[in-house]
Amino acid sequence: MRTRTVVSGGVALAVYEQGAVDGPLVLLVHGYPDTHHVWDDVAAELARDHRVVRYDVRGAGASGAPGNRYGYRLEQLAADLFAVLDAVSPDRPAHVLAHDWGSIQAWEAVTDRAAPRRIASYTSISGPCLDHVGHWARSRFARPTPRHLRQLAAQSVRSWYITVFHLPVLAPATWRLGLAGRWGRVLARAEGIQPRAGHPQPTLADDAVRGIGLYRANMLPRMLLPGRRETTVPVQLITLTDDPYVGAALSEGLERWAPRLWRRSIAAGHWSALLEKGETVARMTREFVGYVEHRASTPSLEAARHRERPVGRDPFVGRLAVVTGAGGGIGRATAVAFAEQGADVVVCDIDLRAAARTAELARLYGRSAHAYRVDVADGAAMDAFAAEVARDHGVPDIVVNNAGVGHSGTFLATTNAEWKRVLDVNLWGVIHGCRAFGQLLAERGEGGHIVNLASAAAYTPAKMLAAYATSKAAVAMLSDCLRAELAGSGVRVSTICPGIVNTGITRTTTFSGVSEVEQSARRERFSNLYARRNYPPEKVADQIVRAIRRGRAVVPVTPEARVGWWMSRLSPGAMRVLARAGVG
Repeated sequence: MRTRTVVSGGVALAVYEQGAVDGPLVLLVHGYPDTHHVWDDVAAELARDHRVVRYDVRGAGASGAPGNRYGYRLEQLAADLFAVLDAVSPDRPAHVLAHDWGSIQAWEAVTDRAAPRRIASYTSISGPCLDHVGHWARSRFARPTPRHLRQLAAQSVRSWYITVFHLPVLAPATWRLGLAGRWGRVLARAEGIQPRAGHPQPTLADDAVRGIGLYRANMLPRMLLPGRRETTVPVQLITLTDDPYVGAALSEGLERWAPRLWRRSIAAGHWSALLEKGETVARMTREFVGYVEHRASTPSLEAARHRERPVGRDPFVGRLAVVTGAGGGIGRATAVAFAEQGADVVVCDIDLRAAARTAELARLYGRSAHAYRVDVADGAAMDAFAAEVARDHGVPDIVVNNAGVGHSGTFLATTNAEWKRVLDVNLWGVIHGCRAFGQLLAERGEGGHIVNLASAAAYTPAKMLAAYATSKAAVAMLSDCLRAELAGSGVRVSTICPGIVNTGITRTTTFSGVSEVEQSARRERFSNLYARRNYPPEKVADQIVRAIRRGRAVVPVTPEARVGWWMSRLSPGAMRVLARAGVG
């Protein structure tokens, strides 16, 4: 770590530098009540191939403090940022990454006339421009729709502490009389952050009390009389989905002020994004810097680019979806529905020709589509498939574990080989898909969605479906467990339970204890039954799309599946009676 002191506006700023001296320069600006140590994890990761500079802002850590609150005005804070840039990189624009109040003051610099010459890109985390917030609030008061009023109310609740910080005695006394000493425990309880060297910092009480000047010097003036602060600097906005202070709604309309905008999200709290998921923040920053420096985009970054579309993270537009068992039926219908919604798709099936046909249909909607031959029952093959998808197309945003086989037979009549066939595909195929792709989604840290195809048989016992129902019930419970495990990573899990759907599964269904001739006859009979029922797989695909949009956990699809679902909840004894009678 190389240190220096930069003087700005009569205040000495402690500056710290590390990493590759010939790499792109990334300037890290911390927030309240932190010091440069809050960036330790992010800086260590970026320093592998970037020149990383961070500093203690005025009033914090080893830096000096102004004599009064007016020394904390945003104009002076922006001047500090430019002073540090002039000292460490006088001839080359730098990339700025900032959090909380560091982000608020960085917005002041990024929207300055000098910004395009000094700042190459800006990544903002949980710290909006106060002028933008002022205009945001005005627009909602001017058009008080129910949605706008809910947004105002929600953000007002989130911002309760701002009122407290304007009280003359209470806030400073709270920090000095106990909160500073308990701050590590507060963060551990609220966001699961473990104390570490340098954080919370030993100067926290003094830093927090002095930093109250940030609020008192800037909040009311900027909110009541917001200026027009625009920028042409490329901006990457990282929204923290579990941030209790800064709501995602505050960024609506940001493209008005920053038209070169990328929107991304991390499933993290206000501080845990830096202290627990620093590698994810560093990766996003590295990708954005790489794009600005070399125009080397990634699928995830490309999907985040603002294009005249509704604000928010659309779950399909520009996203990547993987669908297994996509050679026909529900898998094919789902892949095509995703393409129609604007997603790129990767499909696999044990029948490559059928998967290629699905990809061809998806491409008719103008999206990219690729087909692979994969046996989902082969764990090593699924791991290799996931690695190849991530390498060639990026980590997917949506994974649908759809591949499955049918089987009919009582428990005593079903052989070990038949059990193995059913469980290998219906259960282990889902396990392999969840493990291979779930690990990628969790490590990426940007959320995502896993969809597992179960069946109404998962909760509808039937004597003749012992192996099949068991496999689907296991998929349903696996999904429940996985949903709980991945919730902290922002990855949602949906269980889809179709009923009788007209797909090709009946043509490959096997039957216990009957001859080959009888096997063929029963397949024909079941195929005709499903055809007469004529519930198309496209309707199941529509329900999958809806489940992803709405984040639904369990979706019974057909009418009989919904009736069975409710009966299994309200009267499981009746379901058992029906099973003994051979109904189901």
